[in-house]
Amino acid sequence: MLIPSIHNSLNELVELLDQLSDSQYTQKCSHLSDATIGEHTRHIIEMFQCLENFYEDGLVNYDKRKRNIVIQTSTEFAIKSIVDIQNNLDKENKKIELQQIIDGEEIRIDSNYHRELLYNLEHCIHHQALIKVAILQCENIQIDANFGVARSTIEYRTKCVQ
Repeated sequence: MLIPSIHNSLNELVELLDQLSDSQYTQKCSHLSDATIGEHTRHIIEMFQCLENFYEDGLVNYDKRKRNIVIQTSTEFAIKSIVDIQNNLDKENKKIELQQIIDGEEIRIDSNYHRELLYNLEHCIHHQALIKVAILQCENIQIDANFGVARSTIEYRTKCVQ
């Protein structure tokens, strides 16, 4: 269920990006401290890429993202990057160590591939919620009502309706 959920969220993002011009994609949003849809999309993509790039090593440091400006300025390149991610998600679960430097001190925490995929999914949904705020300034853009909404919230709302 995890991989299909990730595909669903990333497909929603691709559907949105298909509707945006590069100008809309790079337009600053005052409600998001002048961040752009492209910047939030780049962040989503690079977190998944970071996990993929360091999977073999088994040591992941999300702070070592590339921060590729092309991802945040070109919807076409962003979509291609998302498709690449989707094509490489299905890997064997294995032990992963997370590394981060906090106040000059290295911290390592045990995790695993599936746990990190779940983290990236939740992180993706969080940034999609922020992107949804920026979409309000774009005309004629259609997004799913559940875009940027946590799966648990969707399930809870469904139960409440019944």
